[in-house]
Amino acid sequence: MLDVKLVRSHPELVREALQRRGSTQSLDEFLAVEEERRRLTTAVEERRATRNAVSEEVARAKRAMKSMGPDEKAAAEAALQERFAAMRTLGEQLKAEEARLVDIEARLKDMLLEIPNIPLDDVPEGGEDDSVVLRHEGTPPAFDFEARDHLDLGLALDLIDMERAAKVSGSRFAYLKGDLVLLQMALLRYGLDVVTGAGFRPVVPPVLVREEAMYGTGFFPTDRQQVYQTVDGDCLVGTSEVPLAAMHMDEMLAAESLPLRYAGTSTCFRREAGAAGKDTRGIFRVHQFDKLEMFSFCLPEDGPAEHELILSVEEEILRGLQLPYRVVNIAAGDLGAPAAKKYDCEAWLPGQQRYRELTSCSDCTDYQARRLQCRYRTDKGPRFVHTLNGTAIAIGRTIVAIMENHQRADGTIAVPAVLVPYLGKELLGA
Repeated sequence: MLDVKLVRSHPELVREALQRRGSTQSLDEFLAVEEERRRLTTAVEERRATRNAVSEEVARAKRAMKSMGPDEKAAAEAALQERFAAMRTLGEQLKAEEARLVDIEARLKDMLLEIPNIPLDDVPEGGEDDSVVLRHEGTPPAFDFEARDHLDLGLALDLIDMERAAKVSGSRFAYLKGDLVLLQMALLRYGLDVVTGAGFRPVVPPVLVREEAMYGTGFFPTDRQQVYQTVDGDCLVGTSEVPLAAMHMDEMLAAESLPLRYAGTSTCFRREAGAAGKDTRGIFRVHQFDKLEMFSFCLPEDGPAEHELILSVEEEILRGLQLPYRVVNIAAGDLGAPAAKKYDCEAWLPGQQRYRELTSCSDCTDYQARRLQCRYRTDKGPRFVHTLNGTAIAIGRTIVAIMENHQRADGTIAVPAVLVPYLGKELLGA
């Protein structure tokens, strides 16, 4: 979340950020509630000071009464009773104001959680259609035969079964079989070798997390409709970004230990709410999938360079898999709430005859760290780290891209050379 002092002191900056994102959210109510919180805080502090002062007066009066005569003592006791009555009234007022302050602070926190991050200056203006293509890598294949999409290939080779998965689990689930299972494992091993070579430590994180982790990473409250939750309110993650980020929740990190880089491999779950009728064919958009996710905790000044590093790892993997792709700088109006900047790597899919997102990487500045209370020490006191994330391999979508780009006229699929040592074969379906 944003620093409340920033929102209060520079509301026009935040209003401009909301406008860049295409948000209709107003800051007026937030600023009014924040002003009420400040007024009430001052009032509570003043009443507490008064209560303490009166308590000290009463204590002094009680000590003085020990040396008083009967008449003087009776008068002092009457005065004390008046002070007690005043203190009871003050105490009731203070209790009411403290309760009111607790409610206002909770309301303010809820409102602050809904304000998205401020886009960086080099993020393009506009919405989804205004993102900027930075470069193309590779050339889309030109087949001298009638190319098929991944589902037709998978059905012909008995590698994908959507029908039985729908019978067992519902729509947007799949059985992968045979060579595609081996391909999935090979992709994971290849991806792990690349990311560990770049300094990311492998982690198998929990995929069931508490709501605090979802709020801490910025997925709640905005993306709640995409999440599978248990009856107890715990959540199945849609990306291992969540448990990786929350791993250092409420911690004070050593500055000399940064950057901390992790690579989490996990199964992920998403409801895909609002995606009815979109990408319903095959395994491109499903409810259950596997990913290898990179995550970094770094010093604020190192954030931009860390972002470029994560992008370079994603590109190294795509080049190794011989997939034509392009890199896109995502426009402000299409950013997720935690991201201040995001790159997408979109691979060419012959089955759709267009580029589609395979991986992305985001610079979240201190937005998540502030929610997670993840800090490091400096000579001037604690500061929040910056967090960044990026998908090394979205395994299901990468399988789609490999099948469609490396298909052969005889219906088999060529294995990219970098995967042959992991897979032990050069063709799928042969």
